[in-house]
Amino acid sequence: MNKKRNSLLTIASIVALFLFLWYASAHFNKYSIRILNDIAIFMMLAVSYNLINGVTGQFSLEPNGFTAIGAYVSSLLTLTAAQKHAMFIIVPMIHPLDTLHLPFLAALIVGGLVTALVGFILAFPVFRVRGDYLAIVTLGFGLVIRVFSNNAISVTNGPLGLKGIGAYTNLWWSWGWAVFSLIVIMRLVNSGYGRAMKAIRDDEDAAIAMGINSFKIKMIAFVTSAFFEGVAGGLLAHLITTISPTLFTFFLTFNLLIIIVVGGLGSMTGTVIATVMVVWGSELLRVVDQPMHLFSFTIPGVPGMRMILFSVLLIVIMLFAREGIMGQKEFSWNGFLNFLRHRKQK
Repeated sequence: MNKKRNSLLTIASIVALFLFLWYASAHFNKYSIRILNDIAIFMMLAVSYNLINGVTGQFSLEPNGFTAIGAYVSSLLTLTAAQKHAMFIIVPMIHPLDTLHLPFLAALIVGGLVTALVGFILAFPVFRVRGDYLAIVTLGFGLVIRVFSNNAISVTNGPLGLKGIGAYTNLWWSWGWAVFSLIVIMRLVNSGYGRAMKAIRDDEDAAIAMGINSFKIKMIAFVTSAFFEGVAGGLLAHLITTISPTLFTFFLTFNLLIIIVVGGLGSMTGTVIATVMVVWGSELLRVVDQPMHLFSFTIPGVPGMRMILFSVLLIVIMLFAREGIMGQKEFSWNGFLNFLRHRKQK
């Protein structure tokens, strides 16, 4: 009975979310809609990243590389042959990419699958090491992808990047994929595979001694994370409509690392909350970069002040919530309803 009730509440909350998105698409300005799209894409990236880093406990620094692969593959597939011919002015694009063209959804899926394939291949050397060594190897992978995108001019157009990408990403695409990725990853985390991932995170040697195939479980987490990060990269590319190697630096991975640490390593609920806080909060703090008038006084704007305030807020959060906002806990309808009953009794 509780399971059926919880399923109905989940469906109702998703319907409420999309009703809000329908209202926002009709009444919000372009700036607000852009922020909502950014929140959805970064939520998808952060939840995927938390699967390998927080749930499985593998300190990986690969998201910028996987995001770049998904962005380039999906963009190259949605650009028309005429656009590619006009854009690749230094070196002509290689065949058959110069003529290949797919609809947006198909391009996103192919971008995710190609990224997952790269993740599958990368997992064999990557998971031969652990801890800090794993972080160094995956950090190097991101650097390799950036060097490749700079120098493979016949594929990526080099430093010039890709321009004129179709602005297909909207609230329905970004939030639809964000909700889908969250549902898939939560079901994976709550499955037997998810329990094996948590066992590896807590003590990999003990998990192996209990008969868990450590490499297989880490491979599942890594490839799943790669797929959704690749799709998120495609959504990002079709939101900003232009990409270049400078977009996919380690700073992207660093932002995602902040989100999952603030939310709580291993907590998807915390990741969702932290994504909204980080993406929306950083935009709200832009006001301190501009001159402000307070009564008869004028406070000059200080460029970069919002990042200082944002950093101070992050420090305060980590001082008072050392395991993040949610730690490793997750939202549940049973807990929420029990909380409401206790509040009502008081």
